[in-house]
Amino acid sequence: MAGSLQAKHGAKMQLAYDVPPGQEPQFNMICTFNKALDESAFLVSIPMVDGKLLIPEETQKLLFRYGEGDAQSLVAGYVDDVVKEGIRRYWKVRRVTEQRQFVQRRDIRLKIQLPVTYMQDTWELNSDGQIEKETGETMDISNNGMAVCMNRWFQVGESCIFTLPRLGNAGEGQESRDAVGVICWMRELPKGGSFRFAAGIQLRFSTVEEGREMQDYVAYVKQRYKL
Repeated sequence: MAGSLQAKHGAKMQLAYDVPPGQEPQFNMICTFNKALDESAFLVSIPMVDGKLLIPEETQKLLFRYGEGDAQSLVAGYVDDVVKEGIRRYWKVRRVTEQRQFVQRRDIRLKIQLPVTYMQDTWELNSDGQIEKETGETMDISNNGMAVCMNRWFQVGESCIFTLPRLGNAGEGQESRDAVGVICWMRELPKGGSFRFAAGIQLRFSTVEEGREMQDYVAYVKQRYKL
């Protein structure tokens, strides 16, 4: 990472979506720099678009430009989290280099609706002494994360245990599997659907083998549904 940001608290930053090489990014959004957390992450105000707070795709690389004239600087990053300080909310932006972006973003998400259940260890037990799981449905899935429709609101940073369904028959396929996931973002869904909210989930694996098993599961999804 190329040193710390030189932006000052309250400095205005022009914001654009990243574009392929040869195209010109459109710096048509504004946010305010809050502070650097370390050399790899910083906080900015959440920009408004059409009167609403912008909700970025977690795979969307953003460009932040600040400074004046020849002293302008450009930094790229992804929104990792939404952080609340007092009554204000900020984006936590994780800075990236081109090399890191290339390595990390090969993890393609497959658009697929799979039934899932989820729970937290802290939930109350039912009369049978078991935790009652709630049901949801994936919007997409990858080796390291997924987006899930659900009817419960979580705070960013909370973790859940998700159970993915068994796929295929006894002779071939994938067994159902539990995966620990951390909430990266939450948003409300339009009224009238089966679910009230959508959440972005980053999966956490305690062993290398768990990660490989998830890769096998996703590979089977891609093959089975021809994605």
